Amino acid sequence: MTKKRIFFTGGSGKAGRHVIPYLLDQGHSVMNVDMVALDYPGVNNLIADIADSGQMFNAMTSYAGLSDLETGNGVQPFDAVVHFAAVPRILIKPDNETFRVNTIGTYNVIEAAVKLGIKKIIIASSETTYGICFSDGKTNPNVLPLEEDYDVDPMDSYGLSKVVNEKTARSFQRRSGYDIYALRIGNVIEPHEYAELFPHYFKNPEVRRRNAFCYIDARDLGQIVDLCLKKDDLGYQVFNAGNDHNGAIIPSMELAERFFPGVPITRELEEHEALFSNRKIREVLGFREQHNWQKYVKLE
Repeated sequence: MTKKRIFFTGGSGKAGRHVIPYLLDQGHSVMNVDMVALDYPGVNNLIADIADSGQMFNAMTSYAGLSDLETGNGVQPFDAVVHFAAVPRILIKPDNETFRVNTIGTYNVIEAAVKLGIKKIIIASSETTYGICFSDGKTNPNVLPLEEDYDVDPMDSYGLSKVVNEKTARSFQRRSGYDIYALRIGNVIEPHEYAELFPHYFKNPEVRRRNAFCYIDARDLGQIVDLCLKKDDLGYQVFNAGNDHNGAIIPSMELAERFFPGVPITRELEEHEALFSNRKIREVLGFREQHNWQKYVKLE
């Protein structure tokens, strides 16, 4: 496989700081573009604001690090853009600022990439697009499991910004013909969080209802991004990025009946198959999870 020069926004965040090491292990080179640097061996950092279009164009046409100067060949182009930078949820900044940064930032990043001829772009969307996570009150989904052809309908500024970003990605893909993939990323779990959080989740399953009981191990997310980099000629695609099973010990059908009563089940589910379905990434990308919660949590 050809190793890629990757322009990665938001690599210092909760997900990015695990995804970048995975990509480096696969032999890719990564420049992290963020408001704070990622202190990790082999990572070049550039402090830049995604909400500033000029900074995105400038950053994508810059050297990736001091070592680039040694070749004497000038600035080398990036092969791919991975865009994770965002205000990561509601109630961190005012709603209008969350929406502005996330939508304008994504537009700026994709526009710069397309106009500079970077033909592989991966953006972070979110499980919040399904409209359950940040809804006012308890909202049932229209159907289960949640799959990529769902009519996404969030009511919050963060989920809405991600829906808009998917439309932005689709628009730029139509005009360019490039590969632009949107990952609806589930609730990201870092390695240390299994022991800290999952015992409480299992004793109190209702706390995971808003996430439809989904999770994605941050390292498995690295695998998904790498598979997207390797898979060409899909045009515009949306992928749920989640692990195989629910973040719960209750079987899937019982989980659905207990917490989403009356919601139609559109197909037969395996005993613990995730209600936030990852079937598409398994079938299309060849994803095989490496970090199921059962490896890290001992049940009493």
